[in-house]
Amino acid sequence: MSTIKDVARSAGVSTATVSAVINDSAYVSPTLRARVLAAIRELSYSPSLAAQNLKRGRSQLIALVVADLANPFFSRVVWAAEAAVAAWGYSLVVFNSDEKPEAEQRILSRVRMLSCDGVLLVPVGDSTKHLQRDPKEKPLPTVLFGRTVEDDRSDTITIDNFSAGRQATEYLLDLGHTRVGAITGPLHLTTGRGRQEGMLAAMKSRGLAPEPRDIRSGEFREDAAYSVARSLLEPPDRPTALYVASGLMALGAMRAIADLGLRCPVDISIASTDTIPGIGGLRPRLTRTEHPLVDMTNEAVRLLVDRIKRGGEIDQRNIVFQPSLVVGDSCAPVGARESPAIR
Repeated sequence: MSTIKDVARSAGVSTATVSAVINDSAYVSPTLRARVLAAIRELSYSPSLAAQNLKRGRSQLIALVVADLANPFFSRVVWAAEAAVAAWGYSLVVFNSDEKPEAEQRILSRVRMLSCDGVLLVPVGDSTKHLQRDPKEKPLPTVLFGRTVEDDRSDTITIDNFSAGRQATEYLLDLGHTRVGAITGPLHLTTGRGRQEGMLAAMKSRGLAPEPRDIRSGEFREDAAYSVARSLLEPPDRPTALYVASGLMALGAMRAIADLGLRCPVDISIASTDTIPGIGGLRPRLTRTEHPLVDMTNEAVRLLVDRIKRGGEIDQRNIVFQPSLVVGDSCAPVGARESPAIR
């Protein structure tokens, strides 16, 4: 395998001149540049990317830390981030915190060990300590994705969770439902808390308040949501509609409805936030508020690359995307006796 010294010898120049041509780091006369490039082609020389990055102080690696890789929503985030990162000339390293703050801390330490240039983080905690900011070290460029924490330096890309919960619930209320239950996410997370607050605000605006027993946490997991939905819907005195705070939990709730022998939307209407792969094939089609996920991911990567390249202190940037309501067949007017979704 040819080395930079072989190229320099063949071209009759110094290794510094070869390096300047490869990295375009200093002026080299057209004559010398042509000789160096000819030698590179003749010897099939390929410069070490690792060595170049070491010299530049860059690894060309971006870390993506998701909260639950088993959740198809985060699988889509990985897919979108892979394409976005590659378009900027970086490679993606993916980690899964499994919604565990202690795992997140270990991962972020590992990210530093790998000398990643920056990190896209779906945080699982609610304090700044998990960001592993060592005052003796240079701050790691970070963009928080989907969730926020009490941090005054990282950029954030989020959805308007309050609006997502409000829109879905208002749609149920517009159909005449007054007893609306909810399967929420963990309230220590901004996603779970914001969506529940939006749901409660929608009901309050109509002079309504949910029964405390009708609001349960499904932990943003399908199996947990299945169990919660069964406990909510088994009693004869049950809500006529449910707001479910994530697409994955909506799948669990729909399974529970089917296993209880209930009909959606005649016996129970359901509206959710988020979508996941394959949900379009669900019957009845789910009414939901959706994220512009690809746009959010592209913007998160753009902000991170900008922060990596500019270095130093940059004012925090907080970008909030708006959800959109997608109306399916999973909701019907209260008291409806039949629906096109189940004919």
